[in-house]
Amino acid sequence: MQSVRSITAAIKSRGQLTIPKKIRVRSHLEEGQIVSIIPVGDSVIITPRRLELDEARREIRRILRGTGISPEELLAGLKEEREKLYQETYGKKSR
Repeated sequence: MQSVRSITAAIKSRGQLTIPKKIRVRSHLEEGQIVSIIPVGDSVIITPRRLELDEARREIRRILRGTGISPEELLAGLKEEREKLYQETYGKKSR
């Protein structure tokens, strides 16, 4: 079981709260990710909110930036892979 240690952070004038890096890393929170803030008595629970489509978009953008592939090249490669898969799955009709 992971130890629970208190970490403090200040709420800024506009209500912004920075989640410390150790917590972001441990909780797999990334920039732009949506979180749910759940009031529990006098406290709150902050938890990642999974938005599958938004997460997929972020992941695709990250991959494109990391590889230098353009969106057009990605789409062309996907089309090629789909065609190969179709041929492997269904093959050509025999006569």
